Amino acid sequence: MLDVRRLRLLRELSIRGTLAEVAEALQYSPSSVSQQLALLEKEVGVELLRKTGRRVQLTPQAEVLVAHTAQLLETMEQAEADLAASLTTVTGTVRIAVFQSAALALMPDVLTRMATAYPEVRIEMIQREPETALHETWARDFDLVIAEQYPGHAAPRYPELDRVKLTTDAIRLAVPRASDGGAPIRSLADTAELAWVMEPRGAASRHWAEQACRSAGFEPDVRFETADLQAQARLIESGNAVALMPDLVWTGRGTTAELLELPGKPHRTIFTSVRRSSAQRPAILAARETLAAAAAAVATNDAG
Repeated sequence: MLDVRRLRLLRELSIRGTLAEVAEALQYSPSSVSQQLALLEKEVGVELLRKTGRRVQLTPQAEVLVAHTAQLLETMEQAEADLAASLTTVTGTVRIAVFQSAALALMPDVLTRMATAYPEVRIEMIQREPETALHETWARDFDLVIAEQYPGHAAPRYPELDRVKLTTDAIRLAVPRASDGGAPIRSLADTAELAWVMEPRGAASRHWAEQACRSAGFEPDVRFETADLQAQARLIESGNAVALMPDLVWTGRGTTAELLELPGKPHRTIFTSVRRSSAQRPAILAARETLAAAAAAVATNDAG
């Protein structure tokens, strides 16, 4: 009978690309990973890996095993979820990947609510960019991801992951409060000659913001680049930059910046994703329900 642990190593190699990355992800040594895969080759009696320079490539036979391993892992995860659902107490660990503004606006309330309602559930949270976090959740590094999608910019999809809408927030033009004698900013076009702050290239928010500026007839002068939205907010409030910011950034902190509506009133969608095979695990259901309650509380406070 094939060894499931070795099969998983083979699947991890297909996902991560190198023995070193597999070893880091699973907390093995690279030599141990290599030895286990060599034993798997002996078990199946066919070549599974071929060296291509400094990397290894999976053979067609290895790809067959990887496909079956994915199904096997899903079945095992479903069995674990069913077993947990049969218990009367909600327990276990939920590893959550979350982007910055959601971490700041939602997670403190979520952690407090979870500790009160589900004291035997351990929540582990790591900040990740949504595109990376979705892939890592599919790869089983996380149990749940809180991700975002900007208008006209689809987030990556994985068949093994579901997608449940959590909330939406408006995207507005954030500018310094008008000073005496300064020309007032009333529209996106008025910022054509001003300094901008944006997230690094490759981020969905950066792509969306650049396209919005181009649609308004200008190329933004991006002088400042940071993934830290709190740093972006400080640059705006201090009069050094303008930006397109989602409302969730201001939750719980307020701002001295002026927030101007954009044409069409665009909104960002925030959603959660988990592997379908684990979606009914009680601890994950509890985390999702608590996230929904926290998001609803933020929306109510903002409306008030």
